Amino acid sequence: MLTLLAILDVAAILSSLVAAALWYQAGARTVRRVSRLETLDYADINRMVVAMNRSAVLNRRAALASAAAAICFALRFAASLAVPAVAG
Repeated sequence: MLTLLAILDVAAILSSLVAAALWYQAGARTVRRVSRLETLDYADINRMVVAMNRSAVLNRRAALASAAAAICFALRFAASLAVPAVAG
């Protein structure tokens, strides 16, 4: 049982670190501001859409990693509660 708890602890820590790294990457890539005097062509619009889509994908992955961490923490907590009940 201690091995299971250690595995859940490591999984929760790693998925938390992955989520933090993904959110850092999503926030590090900024979209260039556009002046109202600037003429936009299709390449400019395409670059903006691609940047926003990449940010959305990274945010989605970070949210999934955070959910995995929360599940690992919940399983760890449930397992630690179940151990005294089985031993007693």
